[in-house]
Amino acid sequence: MLETAIQTFTSPVVLFFVLGLFAAFVRSDLAIPEPIAKAMSLYLMAAIGLKGGVAVAKSGIDATVLSALGAGIAAGFILPFFAFAVLKSFGRLDRLNSGAVAAHYGSISVVTFVTAVEILTGQAREPGGYMVAVMAAMEAPAILSGLLLARGAGSGSGTQSSGEMLHEVFTNSSIMLLLGAFVVGLIGGPLGFTDVAPFFEAGFKGVLCIFLLDMGLIAMRRIMDARAITWRLTLIAIFLPLVNGAVGTALGTVIGLDAGSAAALGVLCASASYIAVPAAMRLALPEADPGIYLTMSLSITFPFNVLINIGLISAFAVLLAGGSGAVP
Repeated sequence: MLETAIQTFTSPVVLFFVLGLFAAFVRSDLAIPEPIAKAMSLYLMAAIGLKGGVAVAKSGIDATVLSALGAGIAAGFILPFFAFAVLKSFGRLDRLNSGAVAAHYGSISVVTFVTAVEILTGQAREPGGYMVAVMAAMEAPAILSGLLLARGAGSGSGTQSSGEMLHEVFTNSSIMLLLGAFVVGLIGGPLGFTDVAPFFEAGFKGVLCIFLLDMGLIAMRRIMDARAITWRLTLIAIFLPLVNGAVGTALGTVIGLDAGSAAALGVLCASASYIAVPAAMRLALPEADPGIYLTMSLSITFPFNVLINIGLISAFAVLLAGGSGAVP
């Protein structure tokens, strides 16, 4: 477990994120231009989706893939209910904001997943390519559950219709690109990937490092400007990824996933969305406070997962697998 933690924290990907946190903390003027940050985001999502599709095309769709998809969809539906109960009782949030925040913690963070895949691959525990499809499948169930919980009080005459909300979810740029690239990789297969492999493989790690540098800058600056976050909400933003990550990893092990894929499922359950879900919440629940759900997901949970929890989840997956975590 100590070796896993050291491998995680000494990864250049994580160290660039720490650099961003430090630069923002000392109020450096270091910044990544928005157009470049957006281009890097598009590149990373296209690359992970494409490579996932190619991996599934190579291995085929079997009971393991279907089990992982079922587990991910079920987690997306169920996890918001647990988060909602904690947020409303211990966090002392009202129903509307509890539901909005809960949706974030049932959904996923693409960047956390990409970071975890890179770290796990470096530990010889590369997750199955089908985990990209699992990741994409977890977005909509979480948003639907969060919306159901938030609307339980009959609040919000200004809320949008379910049809508009679903359209927002499934046409969101991140989901569209991830699923689209996954389908392209699935159809093209390993042979079709050969021609574009140099572009999507050679620069992937470098782009991810610079992207996480930018995420570190954003996360720390948002923490320093936060006003609506209480100590209770801060604890919840750390507690939920710990519990959800352990549950997801255990679930992955139970359904027969290898250690790397079980860890990836744990990371997906532990992460919190700060792209797709905030966009959907702005449309569906405009009365909810983005200062709460964005600060919790982006500025607390995201750094905690990258710096600490990915390593813990990886070690837990190896422990559950009986100490042999390398993928054959």
